[in-house]
Amino acid sequence: MQVQVNTSNGIENKESLERWASDFLNDSLDRFGQDITRIEVQLRDTNSGKKGADDKRCTLEARIAGRDPVAVTHHAPSQDEAVRGATTKLIHALEHTLGKLDRHQHRGRDTIRRDPTSVL
Repeated sequence: MQVQVNTSNGIENKESLERWASDFLNDSLDRFGQDITRIEVQLRDTNSGKKGADDKRCTLEARIAGRDPVAVTHHAPSQDEAVRGATTKLIHALEHTLGKLDRHQHRGRDTIRRDPTSVL
């Protein structure tokens, strides 16, 4: 899954931030890898350099193949906490959205529960 990181003027968009975000999100959202084509990360300093509680905002948008995107936002005092909090929210949103699809549309997915070569 592709991860795209965008930042506002108050946050430095360093290569290390992009690498960390990509690695963290790919690890955290690995089980949704069949469904997600891209994750867009938007980090913003809402106070533009002033100190304050929960002044970092992270918005994550997951692009799901053949479906509308799923987006969440989390505010926190640091970039790290903002990304981690938004990731937790995104996992819950994806579980809800994709769980509904599994129950109602019986999507074809890879599974370890059935062996196509076995005969009943």
